[in-house]
Amino acid sequence: MTDLRIRPAVHTDLDAVLAFWKTAAEGTSISDDRDGVERLVARDPEALILAEQGGELVGTVIAGFDGWRCHLYRLAVHPERRRRGIGSALLAAAEERFVRLGGRRADAMVLVRNERAQHAWSAAGYGPEEHWRRWVKPLTD
Repeated sequence: MTDLRIRPAVHTDLDAVLAFWKTAAEGTSISDDRDGVERLVARDPEALILAEQGGELVGTVIAGFDGWRCHLYRLAVHPERRRRGIGSALLAAAEERFVRLGGRRADAMVLVRNERAQHAWSAAGYGPEEHWRRWVKPLTD
């Protein structure tokens, strides 16, 4: 994995990221469109972290920090490149970012039905908080 490159996304990456998520990410989000990802990168240029190997996009993670909490979203690795340390490298980069920004604890959004992801998060030292429940209200139609 010596040729693995971890870097923040730039605007020219966004179409490739959206296409990548259709292949590599589980589920979809209301923000999985060009406008949503552009807003993310404009607001926090280092939040969307990419992994590239041989010039090809092979992984992503969103490491969002709002000044209070550290949130992880869209940890995704290309299906043909999984179990090779790419996800771990992305998480290490995200966690280093959080520590640099003063973060104290990271949380991850993980689909209940995504057992593969649950195993990966557990292996990375994360655990579910059963006493919390996410409450959601759509702000647009």
